[in-house]
Amino acid sequence: MRNFQFFQRFSKNFRDYDSQFKLVLLCTTVSGGGLLAYGEAVATSESAVPEKKKVLVLGTGWAGTSFLRNLNDPRYEVHVVSPRNYFTFTPLLPSVTCGTVEARSIVEPVRNIFRKKHVDSRFSEAECLKIDAVNRKVYCRSNINNNLNEKEEFVVDYDYLIIAVGANVNTFNTPGVTENCHFLKEVEDAQKIRRTVIDSFERASLPSVSDEERKRILHFAIVGGGPTGVEFAAALHDFVSEDLVKLYPGVKDLVKITLLEAGGHILSMFDKRITTFAEDKFKRDGIDVKTGSMVTKVSDREITTKEMKNGGEITTIPYGMAVWSTGIGTRPFIKDFMTQIGQVNRRAIATDEWLRVEGTDNVYALGDCATINQRKVMEDIAAIFKKTDADNSGTLTLKEFQEVMNDICERYPQVELYLKNKQMHGIADLLKESKGDVKKESIELNIEELKTAFSNVDSEMKFLPATAQVASQQGTYLAKCFNRMEECEKNPEGPIRFRGEGRHRFKPFRYKHLGQFAPLGGEQTAAQLPGDWVSIGHSSQWLWYSVYASKQVSWRTRALVVSDWMRRFIFGRDSSQI
Repeated sequence: MRNFQFFQRFSKNFRDYDSQFKLVLLCTTVSGGGLLAYGEAVATSESAVPEKKKVLVLGTGWAGTSFLRNLNDPRYEVHVVSPRNYFTFTPLLPSVTCGTVEARSIVEPVRNIFRKKHVDSRFSEAECLKIDAVNRKVYCRSNINNNLNEKEEFVVDYDYLIIAVGANVNTFNTPGVTENCHFLKEVEDAQKIRRTVIDSFERASLPSVSDEERKRILHFAIVGGGPTGVEFAAALHDFVSEDLVKLYPGVKDLVKITLLEAGGHILSMFDKRITTFAEDKFKRDGIDVKTGSMVTKVSDREITTKEMKNGGEITTIPYGMAVWSTGIGTRPFIKDFMTQIGQVNRRAIATDEWLRVEGTDNVYALGDCATINQRKVMEDIAAIFKKTDADNSGTLTLKEFQEVMNDICERYPQVELYLKNKQMHGIADLLKESKGDVKKESIELNIEELKTAFSNVDSEMKFLPATAQVASQQGTYLAKCFNRMEECEKNPEGPIRFRGEGRHRFKPFRYKHLGQFAPLGGEQTAAQLPGDWVSIGHSSQWLWYSVYASKQVSWRTRALVVSDWMRRFIFGRDSSQI
């Protein structure tokens, strides 16, 4: 019993102080050859850090959580404000809608992340109302009612502001969408969809309901043929065909799933091989894919579409449940902030390549609420020429260009993309193309010839997709910049400042695409990985399992997700309304 109590105390101390204390094992050899082990928790001495910089983080999504997990500098005082006190692993939300994974398994409390950090941190469950960039203040309102049944408002000061609030669902001002459609962005959305699906089967099983009404109730419409819409359609089909038909045999033949997409194909951002396979598989599975169908109105019982292929024919579709998963929109207080800083008529906050909001010095934005405004080469062509022309001869030689080529490619990534797409081996091939058939060693260009050589480079610039992968990498990048802020002030590590002297403090953010998945149901997944490698089938499904398990933010959620998958294989999906 005493041994059990010892290990119980040891386990508690380890969980509570694993990041704040060190375990000292004093091993002493005693007479008789015995070994005595004694564990003592010794507090680490932290020198007082005067005048800590206040870092205010708005949001606990992929970008915000990634920033918090990687920030290690104790010279910051972090305050997180978010209407939810947890992080959600959003790629598994479609699995929650059908009981494959429990909601609790894909969320991690934010305070669990704080507990293991050396950074002074606090959290406030509240929503942001307004950002005052001039006075460095953020106005917030608590989500929790006080005794007077009113929500408290408060103001938070900051030295650095990290905006990572994500985005709203974009309804494109379509009438009836907000009132009648389900969305799939939060855990609460997935739980509501799950309850509605089960409720639809229960209602359709009532003896007083006509056959025509049963067909309408069991018609599930999904608007949007992107990854979220496709994955939910596949998950719903599996849920119905593998689990619900056993529980509701009387209505199984009345179920219909329709996927509406305004474009010409579903999964248009994927390789054509994946798009074709997905459309063919859905057709075999009985999922009705209607491409070229733009939704113009949604009532409580019908969806009105405009057929883009048939001369604008208007069609009305009865439905029982509709899920809207098309695009993202801007949050109201973000629009107000953009107006303050002169960024009008934009969908998202414009930042530079270091994720700093344009027009500010101490505000950063990342994730779905922001977009990187990559600087064009042609805007700086005169500065590039002047910086590269080391001998001030008025012409550039290949040698002079090669000395700053790495800085140019780092500052303007579109140059490297252009060379790659044109199958050029280096800057020499680009310069030679503008000069004609001459020897590389004798290439010399004036500024007009340099403009000609780089005239098409900016066409390779592309906006980053609004995905969890991008947001996560941005959060990690920015945290590393904050960790090295003081060091890089003294020793800048970025590329040359073409419009100034010296170097930039940090290297610009560069997104590294690690691939993307599209679960298609029936234990088959399409994977598009770097290097134009495409895999479709059961092997890709197991790769999806391993990647999504490993990407969980804690061992707790990792264990819960894996156990949910095992439970589903053994017992089937949970079809309760809880």
